[in-house]
Amino acid sequence: MTDQSSIPENDPADTTDADAPEMLGGQSGDTAVKDPEEWVTGNEPMTGAQRSYLDTLAREAGEEIPATLTKAEASEHIDRLQQATGRGATS
Repeated sequence: MTDQSSIPENDPADTTDADAPEMLGGQSGDTAVKDPEEWVTGNEPMTGAQRSYLDTLAREAGEEIPATLTKAEASEHIDRLQQATGRGATS
């Protein structure tokens, strides 16, 4: 008779990180918010929505912003101008 204690079982509670499914939510906070410098697509040209909103914010702030910004650069300007114009979410 074979000793069954040395044969690993498929216990769902005993998984490695590689085997664990990706989970959303939980106690770790908002992981969807990344620094624009860490964005995979941050070097792509800004989106049409960013361009439109940035145009509005820049006009309200009395600033001129280059129209050739990347997504990440546009996001950073939007954050800054939201605070300057009072349009940003209060934290």
